[in-house]
Amino acid sequence: MGRKSREKKERKKEKLVVFVCTANVCRSPMAEKLFQEALEKAGSTKNIKVFSAGISAMDGDQASENSIQACEEIGLNLKDHRSAALTRATAENASVIFCMTESHRALLQMYFDLPEKTRIFLMREFIEDGNKELPDPYGQSMEVYRDCRENMKEALPSLLNWVEKNL
Repeated sequence: MGRKSREKKERKKEKLVVFVCTANVCRSPMAEKLFQEALEKAGSTKNIKVFSAGISAMDGDQASENSIQACEEIGLNLKDHRSAALTRATAENASVIFCMTESHRALLQMYFDLPEKTRIFLMREFIEDGNKELPDPYGQSMEVYRDCRENMKEALPSLLNWVEKNL
């Protein structure tokens, strides 16, 4: 196979974008749904699979009620979400991993000892202003969940731009 054929095949290969939080019941499921919707609206032609997982998640838990409601308010459905623990295979196969906090990034490296080339960023890393981290809304008011959702939405254009340029 020639170089051009390999390059073309690589472009067609499915890319895995993973959003990571702690338990995969609040932030990362919302981020997954928001990013999927943003990709569709942007008309991206890239072959991208979006997934979310938790650093210390139990497999099979539903999204939190407030996360479900925060998504319903903007027309997204999280009712079928089931939590998944982040595995070494998922981390190694990811084209990029977007975390909610610096501690998630540090734990990823500590737990999985990923190669240096692994692309791990904060979801809000490419935004000029504001907090780069997305604090955990678990157990807090609906307003805190809405703020979290809106802070995620603010990051979407920068993530779409990064994905278009780098995947």
